[in-house]
Amino acid sequence: MKRFVLAHDLGTTGNKASLYNEVGQLVGSALSEYDSSFEHSGWAEQNPEDWWQAVCHSTKQLLRQAEVSNSELACIVFSGQMMGCVPLDNKARPLRNAIIWADQRAVAQERWLAERIPPERVYRITGHRLSSSYSLCKMLWLRKEQPEVYRATHKFVHAKDAIVARLTGVFATDYSDASGMNLYDLEEQVFSEEILEAAELNEAQLPKLYPSTAVVGEVLAGIAEEVGVRAGTPVVIGGGDGSCAALGAGVLREGNAYNYLGSSSWIGLASKQPVYDPSERTFNWAHVIPGMFSPCGTMQAAGASYQWARDQLAIPEQERAKRQGVSVYELMNDLAQQSPAGAGGLLYLPYLLGERSPRWNPNARGAFLGLSIRHSRADLMRAVLEGITMNLRVILKALTGQSITVDSMRVIGGGAQSSFWNQMMADMYGLPVKRLTYLEEATSMGAAVTGGVGVGLYQNFNIIEQMNPVAGVLEPNLSSQAAYQRFYPIFESAYEALLPVFDEIASL
Repeated sequence: MKRFVLAHDLGTTGNKASLYNEVGQLVGSALSEYDSSFEHSGWAEQNPEDWWQAVCHSTKQLLRQAEVSNSELACIVFSGQMMGCVPLDNKARPLRNAIIWADQRAVAQERWLAERIPPERVYRITGHRLSSSYSLCKMLWLRKEQPEVYRATHKFVHAKDAIVARLTGVFATDYSDASGMNLYDLEEQVFSEEILEAAELNEAQLPKLYPSTAVVGEVLAGIAEEVGVRAGTPVVIGGGDGSCAALGAGVLREGNAYNYLGSSSWIGLASKQPVYDPSERTFNWAHVIPGMFSPCGTMQAAGASYQWARDQLAIPEQERAKRQGVSVYELMNDLAQQSPAGAGGLLYLPYLLGERSPRWNPNARGAFLGLSIRHSRADLMRAVLEGITMNLRVILKALTGQSITVDSMRVIGGGAQSSFWNQMMADMYGLPVKRLTYLEEATSMGAAVTGGVGVGLYQNFNIIEQMNPVAGVLEPNLSSQAAYQRFYPIFESAYEALLPVFDEIASL
């Protein structure tokens, strides 16, 4: 009998269900979307019931479309959005909306905790800065602002863990997802007693920790029909979406690195040890591969900058794309290629949404610098792509400055479809850029591998190299690389020089 892994990826905009067969081939996928709510400035929430309905709907749709029987499922496994806060009762039902990763309301709790434990100590334990972005401060916000919800909570979990608990009755998480809580001791693989004590939390409020490949339970008889699977189907816990993406990109061992290009963008590595930056510019996830870590740095407005350029600078290309039935981004790339490397001395700072790693500056703003009467729309378009890529080089330098060597850069995500942008990355980073066969399936593939390894369907993690092989390699162009070597220090100097201006603008 054929055997399949059913992988669910609970993202920010929807749940993607994917089926992989016993040799790791993608058989099919189905997407079920849901909404976020932004009731107040800095708030971001989702209804966990929407996640559940999305899982049920996408499961049934996928099995029907792929003509696969639920008796052929070897396991169900998950990846999911990280850094959230989902309060569950003892029956695994949510007590309120989930506070998701993008929520920034818990700034007061961050300040309170910083008075009780040195922030640099939190960074050294968890591999992450102390921040309101993480689950810990969101839990503390609930304790202060909604004490009735806090008292009624049996466990605080993340998105995928909420679904696993409802499927199995088991309250579990994995090391990679736990590493996005500001509570997890990266090297000891436990929740930190030191941070729990400082926060006045009880470990009993948290789910049990497991490796990403662990079979934590089976689908309960009472809900199997609702989901569309058989009771008793093994459920593997899987991992946080960032760590699953690393595995799906083939980042298995030291020297491997990948660049995700979406609305935001990040660079992640594989390392046998966490990479602690003296200035706390970068952070660390636990990898889904046992004993490995994924040092990482994230920028806010990568694809978002190009989307802004599309909406504000590419009106003619939008109209032509509609007439010709092609992607507007293809036409934008064609336009940008009419400008030389360096965009005729025009720089773009891509800080439309403030900035995360390694700047950590919410006041940072976007800017064009060096604009002259000679510059064209082609120069503006190229400068936007170059500014995004130079900022990613800032992240790469922060990561590799810690005695980490990177031999090449793998690219995934929607933005990775552009060979022009891939070549620019090779020139900017001074590294070969490897285009993978599947650019937008890496997260579900990473989850699927953890599931397949967990139930013995796949022998080991190396199967990802045949599931998502390298489709092509772009080598650095020496002349363009030399141009970017001259421009990069100017990019850095421009940001530093504008810091007081950013602060003044932010105060208006």
